Amino acid sequence: MAAEKTIRHNMAQNFVFPSDFLWGASTSAFQIEGGYDQGGRGPATTDRERPHIASARTASDHYHHWQEDIGLMAEMGLKAYRMSFSWSRIMPAADMKINEQGLAFYDGIINALLAAGIEPIVTLYHFECPQVLVDAFGGWKSRRMIDAYIRYAAACFRHFSGRIRYWVTINEQLIAAAAPDLTGDSETDPVRRLKNMYQMSWHMSLAEHQAVSLLRKIDPAAKVGPVCAMQVVYPWSSQPQDVMAAQNGEEMMEFRLLDLSVRGDCSPYVSNWLHQHAFMPETREEDQEILHSSVPDFIGVNYYFSVCAKAGDGHLHFNMPPFWVSDSYEIAANPHLLKTEWMNMGIDPDGLYVGMRKICDRYHLPVIVTENGFASSDRPDPDGHIHDQERIDYLQAHVSRIGTLLAQGYTVFGYCPWSFIDALSSHQGFSKRYGFVYVRRNEEDMLDCARIRKDSFAWYQNLIRTGSLS
Repeated sequence: MAAEKTIRHNMAQNFVFPSDFLWGASTSAFQIEGGYDQGGRGPATTDRERPHIASARTASDHYHHWQEDIGLMAEMGLKAYRMSFSWSRIMPAADMKINEQGLAFYDGIINALLAAGIEPIVTLYHFECPQVLVDAFGGWKSRRMIDAYIRYAAACFRHFSGRIRYWVTINEQLIAAAAPDLTGDSETDPVRRLKNMYQMSWHMSLAEHQAVSLLRKIDPAAKVGPVCAMQVVYPWSSQPQDVMAAQNGEEMMEFRLLDLSVRGDCSPYVSNWLHQHAFMPETREEDQEILHSSVPDFIGVNYYFSVCAKAGDGHLHFNMPPFWVSDSYEIAANPHLLKTEWMNMGIDPDGLYVGMRKICDRYHLPVIVTENGFASSDRPDPDGHIHDQERIDYLQAHVSRIGTLLAQGYTVFGYCPWSFIDALSSHQGFSKRYGFVYVRRNEEDMLDCARIRKDSFAWYQNLIRTGSLS
């Protein structure tokens, strides 16, 4: 069969989305805010500077443009806005005292969103770790981080009770525990670093469950859930070993974490693999009670691409992202998919359908797409316009798969593509852009950070207005 090199648009084109569907968009604090040393904010792991790449210290300068940005959201017609709080802005010091200036900054944003009829969906932890806690006790490597996170969550839940109806505990735990530049883990030995990853992830799961239980006491009407980096893994071939490799890959990279979030347990395969390789986290007797103490209200799904898995060779290879390291599978790009400059793993809207269907069938919880986006090196034309038809094609194809899920009876209650405005990419700065709104700056110069609507802005505005792709 010839390789598919185009994006198919033949599913659910005429589907009309429910009137209460949350059409939104996403960002995160460290990737858009800037103002790293203003308003009493403390240092964070994400503040590092690198040569010739823009940093989170300035990012998209949302700190000074937030009113303009919310005005653009209202113009677009957003029903929801997924954002994150900067822990370092709310609790900047190791003593965990609340910074009233930080809360006031977010008060302004939340109140403006509500006044515009936009539902805030707030992530407590989106990759950004307070540097003072890393320096004090190692951050997520220590169980002390669980208590610190709960104090932070409690402060947010109490202050915004009745105003924020949707909370996200942790964004992409798979990535959040794996990237040393985000966690502050200075370990250089790859085996010990991998062990640290699983230990930090365990602490995050414990913190997440305690936060869910805490919210139920502080603001029972609010809803809370995790956001997963959904890993859709296809077998490289129909060889049974490759089929098994794909199953193992999804268990380790996705269901290991969601099973802990929803069920409080890992699968026997995951537990056995961790024990065999001496990666099983250190635990305490009370951990099982904590993990079984709560169930989330929903699951957030971040999806950009799918992968393939080949049978592993029985050895651990560390020349890849830590969460891909395994001796039972080898991750590869799908040769049958269209690839672009930044979407080098391929564009696969069907993967969104496949992955979300698995999650819905496995956990029986409502699902919201919390990230989904197309990266490109957007540049204004001579007239100052940004024509991003590839992004429109990508998003339209993925929205159509959500329509198919809804038409089949699955509970999907929102779509928040990445990103509303151009946001700092963790490793590519502003060379790699996702936004509906262009931010005029480059890697080494903030310029004026002017906001320019891309063609996709008008496309999404119309989709929200009509609720249909037709």
